[in-house]
Amino acid sequence: MSVMHRHSHTAVGDPSGRARDPHDESQVSLSADAAESVLRQLSSARRELERTADRQRRFLADASHELLTPLAGLRTQLEVARLHPDETDLAELVDHTLRDVDRLQTVVSDLLTLVKAATIPPQGTRVADLKELVLAEVSTRTPRTPTLLRLIPGVAIHAVEHEIHRLLGNLLDNAQRHARGSVLVEVRQEGAHAEITVSDDGDGIAEADRERVFEPFIRLDQSRGRGRGGPGLGLAIAREIVRAHGGTIGVEDAPEGGVRFVVRLPLAEPPARPGPEGHPRPRSGSPDADRVVSGRRPG
Repeated sequence: MSVMHRHSHTAVGDPSGRARDPHDESQVSLSADAAESVLRQLSSARRELERTADRQRRFLADASHELLTPLAGLRTQLEVARLHPDETDLAELVDHTLRDVDRLQTVVSDLLTLVKAATIPPQGTRVADLKELVLAEVSTRTPRTPTLLRLIPGVAIHAVEHEIHRLLGNLLDNAQRHARGSVLVEVRQEGAHAEITVSDDGDGIAEADRERVFEPFIRLDQSRGRGRGGPGLGLAIAREIVRAHGGTIGVEDAPEGGVRFVVRLPLAEPPARPGPEGHPRPRSGSPDADRVVSGRRPG
């Protein structure tokens, strides 16, 4: 009886005389699926590396162009002056060459800032009130365009302050460059995030360009192209600063008809300040926002 019982489990025609284990086939199937998954991941990583390499090549080409253009201008002016010293106006030559040197210095400084902005040490941050940072930045600027401020106090973040000032300055430069009449800066709390918005009433940005506008040296076909400003690194630097602070930056249509740049940063819990009779002051989020107009209309 024991022999018959043993043979009843033997697969017919199996030369090994052993029964097939269905688990073996499932393991082979799982191994094939795992191999396909690894191949897909490798293919995706390769494509991402190729895209990164393409971006780096474009960046190097654009940076080289931005540096070589003023250098070529400097060389031309100096060579003409050497060939025709009697016909050279020294004061005019110095003015022209200094403008080219200023352009070179701006490009190099912005390139270094772009590299450094991506690496912010955690120990370099402190809890800061965004309202105070905005007020400090606006107060140091030469007024060019009326700037309306709607700032809720007590919206705090972990910030490297000079980097946040650079972020605000770049966004304000961009808005004031393209505004027709006014700029609006708002600070508020949205859920677990602090939100800064900088809006202008100028020409908008096409939806297809709203991601490209943060690329270094970007050239847009409309009035927001870099020809109206510097070398085109301001918004790229702004994005790196926001990323290094753990936040996001995007572009929306502004109610005024232009563009609104929206920065969202993780909130920090500010220390409670005692109110009347020792009670804590209310957290941010009050509907009573400050409304301050700064600046003056050109001309």
